[in-house]
Amino acid sequence: MYKAPVEEIAFTLNHVAGLADALEIGRFGDLSADLVEAILEEAGRFAGNEMAPLGEIGDTQGARLTDGKVKTPDGWPELYRHWREGGWNGLTAPEAFGGQNLPHMLNVAALEMWNSASMAFALAPTLTMGAIEALVAHGSDALKEKYLAKMVSGEWTGTMNLTEPHAGSDLGVLKTRAERSGDGTYRIFGQKIFITWGEHDAADNIIHLVLARLPDAPAGTRGISLFLVPKFLVGDDGSLEARNDVFCHSIEHKLGIHGSPTCTMIYGDGKYSPGNEEDMGAVGWLIGEENKGLACMFTMMNNARLAVGMQGVAIAEAATQKAIAYASERTQGKAPGWSGSGMSPIIEHPDIARTLITMKALTQGARAICYACAHAIDMSHHTEGDEARHWTERAALLTPVAKSFATDAGVDVASLGIQVHGGMGFIEETGAARYLRDARIAPIYEGTNGIQAIDLVTRKLPLSSGDQVRGFIGELKEIADKVTASNNTAFGETGDRLRAAIAALETATNWLLDTQAAGRTADALAGATPYQRLFGLVLTGCYLAKGALVAADNGGPEKRVALCRFMAENLLAETSALKDRVISGAASLEAARAILA
Repeated sequence: MYKAPVEEIAFTLNHVAGLADALEIGRFGDLSADLVEAILEEAGRFAGNEMAPLGEIGDTQGARLTDGKVKTPDGWPELYRHWREGGWNGLTAPEAFGGQNLPHMLNVAALEMWNSASMAFALAPTLTMGAIEALVAHGSDALKEKYLAKMVSGEWTGTMNLTEPHAGSDLGVLKTRAERSGDGTYRIFGQKIFITWGEHDAADNIIHLVLARLPDAPAGTRGISLFLVPKFLVGDDGSLEARNDVFCHSIEHKLGIHGSPTCTMIYGDGKYSPGNEEDMGAVGWLIGEENKGLACMFTMMNNARLAVGMQGVAIAEAATQKAIAYASERTQGKAPGWSGSGMSPIIEHPDIARTLITMKALTQGARAICYACAHAIDMSHHTEGDEARHWTERAALLTPVAKSFATDAGVDVASLGIQVHGGMGFIEETGAARYLRDARIAPIYEGTNGIQAIDLVTRKLPLSSGDQVRGFIGELKEIADKVTASNNTAFGETGDRLRAAIAALETATNWLLDTQAAGRTADALAGATPYQRLFGLVLTGCYLAKGALVAADNGGPEKRVALCRFMAENLLAETSALKDRVISGAASLEAARAILA
């Protein structure tokens, strides 16, 4: 059974991502280290004791649709009620609407624990938190007053409605339409697919954020508006009124996350309209300005991408725990040097040990990257002027890496976990397969990892004319130099390996910046995905080293130094090959296109 790694989470937050330093200078007001510890401990207890036992039930039962109503797995409505009563939905929300206004770092740490316990369940609050952020940033005072308190408390949940059958990542061709009404509202007509928790029985109301196009809107993404469309209309006193003309037509039968209802939503076909054609359409309210809805939605999507990265971390952690537990009990043959009686546990065999340590390195590296990204987001909100701009750019640079590297790690680690289980990993009863099935969606939704790579190379590397990424690389060099200067023989070749990997990243970065400046965008994009992995591996090595240095300086356990050394001497060599793919891969890619015909 999953047990939240509270100590590891706290260490990474404080000593790798930067929370301890921020607390020391009072960056987050009167937030104390003791309160942080208490929040993490209670989140871990809830995730392990209350949420994890229902994760398997959610996977086997799944969500069920009958007559437009979705029933979630047994025990989930009660679990959700207990979760929201704990105040978890409003950790980072404004105090004015009942939130706690805590740092984003604490929320992503809690999200890790929820997703390790049950990724399918955690998707509901994840979407609600994103909807709250969009409404806080762009909603009118009237909308905030009517909806935010109930959303912050978790009594009402939120969704994000982008995708249509013909429009996946290309939102410029969406067809859902909005028509102006004479009373300041809009009527929404259309179909949306892949709507996570679009209908369910765990909350009293569902607040849909829907992208749609007005009749006179400009073509493409410049003509998209964002609307708030509640499942139930809400009276001026906050009470629920008539059912709005929106319903769930079907739910998807998916590879994983079975407990999470993935809905096809229909807006304005008359199912819940009184029959008068003039009254048809789902009633919606504009968020932000007409034809500027995509900018509003990106407020939700950007932080959602980090939340999806945390799903990768969470699945990797849970899969690693399960694999280590199995390998410690399963006996097979006799490992070299085994002196016990009978067969040795398979964890004693070098190949299994290598696999498990690889899983731990990828998991802890992905965690550090995501927490560092959250720290940058927090700092961008708690600083001003040039410092705020610096941290805003740092968060922008890290977001695509956090989303892609962590979700790829989730898939890779879950797959390795099955391998450790051997044939039993292929059997559903062991639970190892569930992690791989759940993890596989994370590199796809909220912008595929290929889209993240495009974003990283074309939009994030050129920030401040490349000075942001070059400055960041300089900070990574300082970590490598500190490893060498420590003269700690336990680090082995870590310092040299880190410097070589960082040099590969620097060379690839400069090549991509120069190539784009020369107008050779296609050549740059041919290496975008290898570059993204190169970036993630270098960050993993550096962040593990940063944590190991802290542990070594404070007489901590040698296990952090040992993991850091393993990462450097076993996994970082890939960075050289990735650099070569970035710089030299475009010509062979273009030449090979003919084989696809």
